[in-house]
Amino acid sequence: MNLKDYIANVPNFPKEGIQFKDITPLMANGAAYQYATKQMVEFAKTTQAELIVGPEARGFIFGCPVATELKIGFVPVRKPGKLPRETVSFNYDLEYGSNTLSMHQDAVKPGQRVMIVDDLLATGGTVAATIKLIEKLGGIVVGCAFLIELDELEGRKALGNYDVLSLMHY
Repeated sequence: MNLKDYIANVPNFPKEGIQFKDITPLMANGAAYQYATKQMVEFAKTTQAELIVGPEARGFIFGCPVATELKIGFVPVRKPGKLPRETVSFNYDLEYGSNTLSMHQDAVKPGQRVMIVDDLLATGGTVAATIKLIEKLGGIVVGCAFLIELDELEGRKALGNYDVLSLMHY
């Protein structure tokens, strides 16, 4: 299945010069959504992942069905103030400013094998911060899976030697 057939290109969104990759047509097509999820599930099996972690919010869209199919847990990574219990946080710099991600302090057990699932790998900042959170809690990041990778932004460089699956490249 050619998943690119289910991605809508939206020029100049959210600002001039950006070619936005809209994943909602893929999500609306049951066969395409299931196919993409299954590819991530198969990758997760090769990593022997014990837990799926997904950054807010589109990481939830793909991470939850992957975790469900594998019969393992899912942990959300969120912006500060969105999680109700004690959290760990990581601050990181963006091209223009900074951001913070948080995770419940008891979400990952020491030595637990964790795979990160998200919709997009661009500069790698969000995923690198998610890796830091997982490792801060003693988890072992065994892989990262993405629906789309924007090759020109070189996000893989921010991820070092982690195993990466990207279902589409632009």
